[in-house]
Amino acid sequence: MQKIGLEGKTILVTGSAGFIGANLVKRLFLDLSRATVVGIDNMNPYYDVAIKEHRLRELEGLKPEGIDYHFIKGDIADKAAVDGLFSEYRPAVVVNLAAQAGVRYSITDPDAYIQSNVIGFYNILETCRRSYESYDGVEHLVFASSSSVYGSNKKVPYSTDDKVDNPVSLYAATKKSNELMAHAYSKLYDIPCTGLRFFTVYGPAGRPDMAYFGFTDKLVRGETIEIFNYGSCQRDFTYIDDIVEGVVRVMQGAPERKKGEDGLPVPPYKVYNIGNSSPENLLDFVDILQQELVAAGILPAGYDFEAHKKLVSMQPGDVPVTFADTVPLERDYGFKPSTPLRAGLRAFARWYKEFYG
Repeated sequence: MQKIGLEGKTILVTGSAGFIGANLVKRLFLDLSRATVVGIDNMNPYYDVAIKEHRLRELEGLKPEGIDYHFIKGDIADKAAVDGLFSEYRPAVVVNLAAQAGVRYSITDPDAYIQSNVIGFYNILETCRRSYESYDGVEHLVFASSSSVYGSNKKVPYSTDDKVDNPVSLYAATKKSNELMAHAYSKLYDIPCTGLRFFTVYGPAGRPDMAYFGFTDKLVRGETIEIFNYGSCQRDFTYIDDIVEGVVRVMQGAPERKKGEDGLPVPPYKVYNIGNSSPENLLDFVDILQQELVAAGILPAGYDFEAHKKLVSMQPGDVPVTFADTVPLERDYGFKPSTPLRAGLRAFARWYKEFYG
């Protein structure tokens, strides 16, 4: 592994108004005394843009002395915009978190996934390749993949050694394509690349399309929540701070460049899971969530949860279980996510109460 120092470097974070992206930028502000941090996000209305704007305002208020911070409203699917970004700022480390997220939405609006997740990522790879022609180039490209690539894999926990050639959603297929594209560019152009398969990320100021957030919204409005697969699904919920800790550690350790017996580059390429390695049953998850919503004063103590729950069948694109094998992450970076679900949902409930009043 090649150690990558972040101090004094230019770091590009795509999707920087997103849930993981904004929290990563915040963490870089805390960790570094001198650096240039560049963020890009298209601010699309897939979910409430007010939350993205809230994250950006928070970042503006937190920016410390010594950090040169730039936010650009732009789309990585716009090749000219990405070229201009690399030409102006010359990033040494790139973290690609920009993507159209969501399994179910990929069924109703597939175009958005091809534009952002395939064309957008191709643009990032191309500019990384050309960076070596105009300056010292990108030292490490870290990119977001997803636990969705495992599809309906019945072997658990999910290992990065598992075959993942049977996606059950277009979203999963685009994320697997990212891994394949990155591997090809890593082999052809010796670009150090690390893909991270995230497992059900949650926490304060998260994505409103995620179950914990959507359930809360519906319960507050007195609506009924639907629990898929009749409540027998299991999810490896991973708290946002654990995700960011993993990303920051991976950023600082790139796959080593070396030559094979044929004199050609051995692709400096790795993929890791970042998950809590502790799947929770959805009914248990909902029970903990409702307890924390009452404790935070979002819902009254006498709220009739049973009257607002409905067990329904599995939805297209969903899988019955997600479960991360994080042994390689722990071995190579000395880190294993461990935030308990209750602690994470408590932090979310307190944020929700403050944000929505």
